[in-house]
Amino acid sequence: MSFENLIGIGLYTPVEAQRLLGVSASKISRWLRGHATNQKQYQPLWEPEVMLNDGAVYLSFRDLMEVRAADQFINAGVSPQTIRKAIIEARQELNLVHPLSSTRFRTDGRTIFLEIAEQEADPKLFDLFKKQYAFSKIMERSLKDVEFDGSVPDRWWISSKRSGILVDPEYSFGQPIECETAIPTTVLANAAKAEGSVVKAARAWNVTPRQIERAVRFESTLTQKAA
Repeated sequence: MSFENLIGIGLYTPVEAQRLLGVSASKISRWLRGHATNQKQYQPLWEPEVMLNDGAVYLSFRDLMEVRAADQFINAGVSPQTIRKAIIEARQELNLVHPLSSTRFRTDGRTIFLEIAEQEADPKLFDLFKKQYAFSKIMERSLKDVEFDGSVPDRWWISSKRSGILVDPEYSFGQPIECETAIPTTVLANAAKAEGSVVKAARAWNVTPRQIERAVRFESTLTQKAA
């Protein structure tokens, strides 16, 4: 895949995905590359959409949203191996490449997990999803602040719509942008640092101080979370 073909898809390294999602880069790499432990080989949970043939792991925006959803299920007690089985089943039944983060999985996913629980004779998995409420809560966290094109994620208000910070694969390869200017938050925040003040940065970039402040606030929040 060439860089020209990445327009509208998004491009993230595992480290960049960790910064946005709070899921460790090493975990993301294991999920998308597979890994071996205790002489046992584990297959990737799914094949990433972006392949640049340089030996590194990359994520598209859809991959990013799928990691976000997978992390919610795993935190709830679902094993990565079960997640992989659910993705395979859901792809066949729903005809979606990234089913976990789709709106259709919200309606059909619980049935898929219960079928796997029955096939694997897994009482823990069955107990987890026997009530619709538990499944719905996981999906609610997975899809929060996401806008959809049909049933698939289209863009993500990463800190809520009120914050004005948007992750949209149509802009800056999916890096967070200030929504009114479409300028990456890193650019505006770095401008404030370089100019020594929000007002000077706003003047230099022909934007409002409020737009600079949004970017600075967002970048500061990410830095604090990573600390």
